[in-house]
Amino acid sequence: MSQSYSAKLTGVRIGARKARLVVDLVRGKQVQDALDTVRFLNKRGAPVVFKLISSAIANAQQSSSVDVDSLVVSEAFVDEGPMLRRFLPRAKGSASGIRKKSSHITIKLREV
Repeated sequence: MSQSYSAKLTGVRIGARKARLVVDLVRGKQVQDALDTVRFLNKRGAPVVFKLISSAIANAQQSSSVDVDSLVVSEAFVDEGPMLRRFLPRAKGSASGIRKKSSHITIKLREV
């Protein structure tokens, strides 16, 4: 049974739907391919996912002597985080709501 290495980032100020667009591209790929994909991706969540994959690689190297080239992104998912609720003043004394979304991103690597 191969060991799993993970990195989790909670409370990122990006909507879960936007983060899932990036995470869906790296799921199931080799680690180096995933990093190359995310490095040149023009999405707001790309730098966050890049750093998270790098962190998971560092966790794998820290815990045991693992070959980085044999690591694969086995699981990658995004959960919705807490929402900040703000109000914007509008005409005639009314207000409209603003929902500032956040998310929790989890990356798990497995050695093949």
